[in-house]
Amino acid sequence: MSRQRNSIMSYQLKEQIAQELGFAGTLHQEGFGGVSSRDCGNMVKMAIELAERNLPGNNNSMT
Repeated sequence: MSRQRNSIMSYQLKEQIAQELGFAGTLHQEGFGGVSSRDCGNMVKMAIELAERNLPGNNNSMT
């Protein structure tokens, strides 16, 4: 049985991060059920880093 959850991250952002981390193929073929816990953790870590860089008033933007 599949659960439907509201997500904070857009699917496009998840795909982009998966591409950068090198597991986009697995994500496309098997969905998140086939992605390792380590890769999911790395994706969350990267999303947090991106969010922190883009906080208002943060001078560490990606320029």
